[in-house]
Amino acid sequence: MSTFDFLLQGLMIAAQPMNLLYALIGVTLGTAVGVLPGIGPALTVALLLPVTYKLDPAGSLIMFAGIYYGGMYGGSTTSILLNTPGESASIVTALEGNKMARAGRGGPALATAAIGSFVAGLIATLGLAFIAPFIVKLALVFGPREYFALMVLAFVTVSSAFGDSTLRGLTSLFIGFALAIIGIDQLTGQARMSFGVPDLLDGIEVTTLAVAMFAIGESLYIAAQGNRAPDKIEAVKGSVWMTGQDWARSWKAWLRGTLIGFPIGAMPAGGAEIGTFLSYAAEKRLTKYPEEFGKGAIEGVAGPEAANNASAAGTLVPLLTLGLPTTATAAIMLAGFQQYGLQPGPLLFVTNPQLVWGLIASLLIANFMLLVLNLPLVGLWVKLLTIPKPWLYAGILLFATLGTIGANPSVFELGMLLAFGVLGYVMRIFGYPIAPVVVGLILGPLAEQQLRRALAISQGDVTVLFTSPISAVLLLIAAAALILPLILRARGRGQTLSQLAANED
Repeated sequence: MSTFDFLLQGLMIAAQPMNLLYALIGVTLGTAVGVLPGIGPALTVALLLPVTYKLDPAGSLIMFAGIYYGGMYGGSTTSILLNTPGESASIVTALEGNKMARAGRGGPALATAAIGSFVAGLIATLGLAFIAPFIVKLALVFGPREYFALMVLAFVTVSSAFGDSTLRGLTSLFIGFALAIIGIDQLTGQARMSFGVPDLLDGIEVTTLAVAMFAIGESLYIAAQGNRAPDKIEAVKGSVWMTGQDWARSWKAWLRGTLIGFPIGAMPAGGAEIGTFLSYAAEKRLTKYPEEFGKGAIEGVAGPEAANNASAAGTLVPLLTLGLPTTATAAIMLAGFQQYGLQPGPLLFVTNPQLVWGLIASLLIANFMLLVLNLPLVGLWVKLLTIPKPWLYAGILLFATLGTIGANPSVFELGMLLAFGVLGYVMRIFGYPIAPVVVGLILGPLAEQQLRRALAISQGDVTVLFTSPISAVLLLIAAAALILPLILRARGRGQTLSQLAANED
């Protein structure tokens, strides 16, 4: 069957009444939670992960995709109205969007963000549909050593991409590895690191860890900061609709942002923030109104927001085809798959094509729903922004606790939720990234399993990892990704010291 046939089948599945309802609930919940100050897509998805626990896999993942896209859009609303980016990818949107809001043009800023997200999401989802089958065909030739090398590359790039320090990223990753060891050994059946506690024999629940690290840890971190100056709410003045000039200045920025964001989001070391910065730089260079940049240029909202949403669809390319998360949100989505015993990767396209193509098709529907939902409800989102922080984060703590109880009713599970929440709080204080911990817990056992299979086939010969051209190239790329930043950083530090010494002389 061709890609068109698969996509048409997926649309038929996604267009079923219950799945449409799940998608609508997902985009509404995702936008409503994502629009709140300081809550980005990763925290939104982690917080709402237990909500989907009791649903069937198809409906759950369709709702999950709606939550993902809704959370992505909600971050732009917060950035524009409050100058409070929920994540790093929304920082660029805040640069021009908040200036527009302060000038009374918050309506057009929100409108170009919504329409740009729709255009980018539509094009990027079609790109995902047509690119994914080719990557799946390539991945099907992979053996245990190739998969292990691919996961090593993912570990290195994830550790380098999150946070300012590669060492701290690797430290977070190894915390995830340590947690992944707990439970029953998949190959021998022996208990490991369970300390005689029966509840630990099944291992650490990914959902519990994700909700604790992102939601509980963030709430404790905000609460520990104490009282700050109250956020100033910027009213949206005038019409929410864009003028003819706004349209003329936005549509090219939407297309350019899509072309920049999608391939970068699909890269193993990608990330939406890279695409948004590149898009902003491109719009600043190509604009006919350079004097408006820094004062509220609409292109500075349209391009980065399109790049942000396109990279979200791009992120799903390695996640669905190879099972590799390249962002914090993708790591939480991987947890969503695994709570149903599903492992994203090339075999999922073969064993459960209806589920995968229904999910891809639901992204198209979710994009349309977001456009229809968000343009008329700007006033409501502004009112949500006025919720006091104590109420907001108390609600998050309550919701996270109830969600964990619903997914796994156990006192021990609640204790782990609190313990991991405190761990997430401590890691935030010392500047350690959170996402590598979740990635280590999810992918660590898979990498271990592939490595042990490769060594069993070669009767313990470690050199087998380098005899395959694909695995050798992947391991070399991983080594380069780990070593090159350290060399460049050391060189930059050396140049800085030499300049200081020259200045003293």
